[in-house]
Amino acid sequence: MMSTNGSMWFGGGFMWIFWILLLVILVWVVKAVMTDTGSKNANIDESPLEILKKRYARGEIEEDEYIRRRNELEKK
Repeated sequence: MMSTNGSMWFGGGFMWIFWILLLVILVWVVKAVMTDTGSKNANIDESPLEILKKRYARGEIEEDEYIRRRNELEKK
């Protein structure tokens, strides 16, 4: 398509906007994938006792269950 001044419609400024937008989307996708991978690896590095403590702190398990499981983990 030709505009009134004879340049291509996707030439000039519109092409710059297209490439900048494409680059921003690519950076966003890479960052989202890296963040998701990083959060999964963080859980792998935790010891079972640390995970148990966090579950107890969040209220996911009761005190008696926490003590029982802690005792089992400390035996090992």
